[in-house]
Amino acid sequence: MNDNQLLELAASLAEAAGREILAVRAGGFTVDRKADETPVTIADTRAERVIVEGLRRAVPEIPVVAEEEVAAGRQTDPGRRFWLVDPLDGTREFAEGRDEFAVCIGLVVDGRPHLGAVGAPAQGAVYGGIVGQGAWRQNGAGRHPIAARIPPAEGITVYASRHYADDPQLAAYLARYKVAKLTNIGSALKFCRLAEGAADFYPRLGRTMEWDTAAPQAVLEAAGGRVVTMADETPLRYGKKGFENPHFLCFGRAAG
Repeated sequence: MNDNQLLELAASLAEAAGREILAVRAGGFTVDRKADETPVTIADTRAERVIVEGLRRAVPEIPVVAEEEVAAGRQTDPGRRFWLVDPLDGTREFAEGRDEFAVCIGLVVDGRPHLGAVGAPAQGAVYGGIVGQGAWRQNGAGRHPIAARIPPAEGITVYASRHYADDPQLAAYLARYKVAKLTNIGSALKFCRLAEGAADFYPRLGRTMEWDTAAPQAVLEAAGGRVVTMADETPLRYGKKGFENPHFLCFGRAAG
């Protein structure tokens, strides 16, 4: 498959996984805890099954690293190219009845996100992008190109994690910017809001894993934004031991 075909595969599986998640929400569910005390539901496992089976059937030569498989002890060695799958990013929001959850399917090539699809089931939307080729948003009105924006003169719009809203590090970091608006929401949807030009900056100070960020980073970078580590502002890379990310920063399009 070429890149466009791989992206269409990821987008279709994100939509299918989203239907599973919404079906679980409609029918009711319980919330369990994994070994690291993060929440998990049957929606996570059902959505992941749809995605990994679809990827392995269509492109068996590309390894798949998926969140719930890793949590269950199934280790997949990533190669030069590998998929990173978060079947339900924002499980806490989902469990609390909010709409801020997403399905993330990203393809990494040589340690960098290359393409990705991010499903937003509650909004009936899917975001997709190939780095260097552009990004799009698809919903009931069709598929339309999206692009990150240059920050407006009146100040930046910041999206931040709902669960780190009171972190003093966040307030200290934002003090260096002219901030017009700060919004707290959960999940990978924050990346997508930057990608479609609705916001300008997303600083992430809390723990994340590579499957949380590969797909939305690909979408944001395809839309003209960038994602860098907080420590030295180098591009956020993938295939790290343990798949854990450092703190990072997401930006829309730079001025000039």
